[in-house]
Amino acid sequence: MDGPDRVFLDANVLFSAAWRESSGLLRLWALPEVELMTSAYAAEEARVNLQEEAQRERLAELIGRLQVASGGLAELPAEVVLAEKDRPILAAAIAAGATHLLTGDVSHFGKLFGKAVKGVLILRPAEYLHTYQLPHPG
Repeated sequence: MDGPDRVFLDANVLFSAAWRESSGLLRLWALPEVELMTSAYAAEEARVNLQEEAQRERLAELIGRLQVASGGLAELPAEVVLAEKDRPILAAAIAAGATHLLTGDVSHFGKLFGKAVKGVLILRPAEYLHTYQLPHPG
């Protein structure tokens, strides 16, 4: 696929990025030529799990800097087995035309890490950041 990566962020990635001001996941927002996106479902799941007002404010600011997919949900292939609460995440990523889905949910998405489902490559955030090659200055 040509063009920028279209990276869909699961609720746990949003949650972790907003949890503390110095989260390493904030590097995702600094990547050039990467379109970050999520869904209202994922954003709300992250918001309700944050306890402190400062964390919720950080989350709101981060969400304001990405695309919130408003389209429908794609049908998942029959062979994809996911918990009911995780199905809308992958379905929204597919429907939004994401190239990647970043999630830290090893227990539910673990067997899909490194695999593409309907064109969406599922990775841990650290794997994506590690493989994303930033040009060296100078």
